[in-house]
Amino acid sequence: MLAAGLALAASLCGGMADSVTNHPFPGITVYSESRSDPPTRLFVAEIDLKEPRIRLRVARGGPDPDGPGKWQTTLMRPTGIAAREGFDLVVNGDFFRARGIRDAEGSNSTYRATVWAAVNGPAVSSGRIWSVSTNDLPCLVVHKNHKIAIQKLKLPLRGDWEVVAGNTMLLENGVVVPHQSKLRHPRTAAGLDAKGTRLVLMVVDGRKPGVALGMSYDELAQELLRWGCADALNLDGGGSSVMAIRDEVPCTYRILNEPTDGRVRAVANVLGVVVLR
Repeated sequence: MLAAGLALAASLCGGMADSVTNHPFPGITVYSESRSDPPTRLFVAEIDLKEPRIRLRVARGGPDPDGPGKWQTTLMRPTGIAAREGFDLVVNGDFFRARGIRDAEGSNSTYRATVWAAVNGPAVSSGRIWSVSTNDLPCLVVHKNHKIAIQKLKLPLRGDWEVVAGNTMLLENGVVVPHQSKLRHPRTAAGLDAKGTRLVLMVVDGRKPGVALGMSYDELAQELLRWGCADALNLDGGGSSVMAIRDEVPCTYRILNEPTDGRVRAVANVLGVVVLR
């Protein structure tokens, strides 16, 4: 399904860039771009929210393992969640805690399917609230009427049908939100234009010297601004960052970026895009 698209070369402020554009599904356009100075590789899914067949959904990994206990789900690879839910495109979701696991990458990573986990922020799937927060956190919110917003929440509101949280705002009303940290990492972010008619999902590869350094929060915000976003939030990153798209074979997915574990990491929840048939 992800056929070779239009190859372009352009001189940008970040150095020479090679980019590829694809139109895998109605209302979804996927771009990939590589730059040399500094080494950068990013992937963008532009979602036309005016397309009536587009639906955004938030899905957890596996089932709640302990009922009323502190754990909400079990880890699962985003591609597995996407296949179960019938998503056409998927990115990783919120930051999360996993029982008995310290953060590590590559062969040292122990994030595996079935590990008990809990997301950090509010989460809603198909109108069912399954996580709340003690602090206001930036969230991508899909209302029951399919309108999309980026706003800060502790407790999802009535009519919030799908909710996924991040850790910090990147853009507010077209202005970059400054951050003290200038560290570059792999990133996943979501941004919305001022009219609420176009959603940008962005995954940035990183921790690959000479190929992809990743981005700081401020660099990521500037990139989302370049893509026409007015509001944007940062989702989980590092080894969790992934963008995958459904291939022609049912229930198979093509991973667009290169996760730093060397494989797709199991996560607690995802943001998926469905094009109704």
